[in-house]
Amino acid sequence: MGTRARNSLLPTFGKALAVVLLLVWSLGPIYWALATSFTTPADLVSKVPHFFPPEVTTEHYARLFGGSSVSQGNTVQSVWPEFSAALLNSLLTSLAATILTVAVAAFGAYAFVRLRFPGRDILFILVVATMAIPAYTVMIPLYRLMISLGMIDTYVGITLIYVSAFLPLALWLMRTVYQTLPISLEEAAWLDGAGRIYTLVRIVLPLAAPGLIAAAILTFLNAWGQFIVPLVFSPTLATKPLTVLIPEFVTRNYVDYGLMNAAGILAIIPPVLLVIFLNRYLVSGLMAGAQK
Repeated sequence: MGTRARNSLLPTFGKALAVVLLLVWSLGPIYWALATSFTTPADLVSKVPHFFPPEVTTEHYARLFGGSSVSQGNTVQSVWPEFSAALLNSLLTSLAATILTVAVAAFGAYAFVRLRFPGRDILFILVVATMAIPAYTVMIPLYRLMISLGMIDTYVGITLIYVSAFLPLALWLMRTVYQTLPISLEEAAWLDGAGRIYTLVRIVLPLAAPGLIAAAILTFLNAWGQFIVPLVFSPTLATKPLTVLIPEFVTRNYVDYGLMNAAGILAIIPPVLLVIFLNRYLVSGLMAGAQK
């Protein structure tokens, strides 16, 4: 009996250990960044690593939000003007790309599923196949195109690049969602005299809300975490996002680890809140769809 009990506990212990290792792997870097953001500059450069801040300080966050600090006898100025501008740039470009991508995917995927036109399947395959093209292979021709259009360092240019990159995935996702929806509801609406646009907006899209939310989450997270594209196409603070600004806290003679980690902690708050907020609607939408 004792041997059986031990054998039954082994799988449970293995699962628990796997969960703990996964949590440490996933949340460990976030905790380290959080602890570093509250550590004084003197403790950050000490030879002995500290898993907990020996002396908690908020000077790094104060610099981000408009305050100044004194480090090694020198007054360190606030980076609030740069941080606030980059934060606004990240929000504007990510939200604009998300709204435009989801809107185009909602209508475009519906056309690929319900409309009949020559080359429909081939065109869809070609669009989705662009996801396999590495970004760096089209960076130079895209840069020359954006220069000729005068869209370098503009919100419109950055947004259009994001949409072109994330739209194929959103189209593929929404096409799969539309294919699972019964066409009988649409046919009933057509018999009552409703047009395709009215049917799509009032009947199909509410049923496809979970897919729209999933597409919005994926698009926003991808746009928010972009680095290479804004590094090339956003050379100034006019459109530079947080992902490009934060590495610039590294200077020739000094790496401001505390400021970088404080900015990184603040930068992950918007996408985390968005995922939590939209997940609630995602679950409720799936339950509502199941009840119908």
